[in-house]
Amino acid sequence: MQHEKLVIIGSGPAGFTAAIYAARADLNPLVLEGKQPGGQLMGTTEIENWPGATEGLTGPKLMSDLREQAKKFGARTEFKYVERVDFSNSDKLHLWIGEEEITADSVIIATGASARWLNLGKGEERYWGKGYSACATCDGAFFRGKTVAVVGGGDSACEEAMFLTKFAEKVYQLVRRDEMRASKPMQQRVLDNPKIEVIWNTAPSNLKGEKILESVELTDTQTQEKQDLKIDGLFVAIGHTPNTGFLGESVELDRGFIKVTDHTKTNVKSVFVAGDVADPHYQQAVVAAGSGCKAALDAEDYLSRLSRY
Repeated sequence: MQHEKLVIIGSGPAGFTAAIYAARADLNPLVLEGKQPGGQLMGTTEIENWPGATEGLTGPKLMSDLREQAKKFGARTEFKYVERVDFSNSDKLHLWIGEEEITADSVIIATGASARWLNLGKGEERYWGKGYSACATCDGAFFRGKTVAVVGGGDSACEEAMFLTKFAEKVYQLVRRDEMRASKPMQQRVLDNPKIEVIWNTAPSNLKGEKILESVELTDTQTQEKQDLKIDGLFVAIGHTPNTGFLGESVELDRGFIKVTDHTKTNVKSVFVAGDVADPHYQQAVVAAGSGCKAALDAEDYLSRLSRY
């Protein structure tokens, strides 16, 4: 059975930043990259808000650089997916990759969160990063002077729509019902903004375009009538699902996200958390990276207190 001092589950900005700090602290971390190596940024064509990236860089390039930086300091990375864990004994954590079992003295969970898609089939994958996005903060600037639409009626969708008005000429907000779930003040901000037009009782039913997204088919949720709306970009703001299914009841959750008890600590003393899997609010790469640093420092402090080290 393979035993590790520190295992990092996940390979987004949080996981690789944790790996960089842990490796530099001589913790010899093992990074299990999971089903989507590199995380959500692998679908981002260009990043302009990463500190120091004055010319911008692509998501895949950033993640490749982070991976190589972690390996440079001694982190080991494997393209493996953790299917289940047992953290009932905090002194010896168990992880399973199929039939393969790994034990560890400490674990950092950095598995992120997945944007909820519209379940429109292969069209979503086809246009992802080509006009279809789940992050206005990340991609809004690419739609300067263009026409975009936001799907959703909650606070997040309203915030996305308001943010996009800084760049886009026209913003449609597509709301499934005849009312929004957002707070009254947030709704009013949207309704008062001359750049935003709310289309009620409507849901996207298909995405269209040659090489990039050019229009979205809308279905009236009451009459089932369909119409095409010509747009340059579609932003989905119907929430994120934290990637915690493999954990079972091994750590305490809060609304599906891992509950943080103190800094990056969980209710299991040897398990720490970083990134979007514990962050329902910010969902930003730079925030995730910062939490990865903190998780590595907390894990280092925990490991340094063990008598066997």
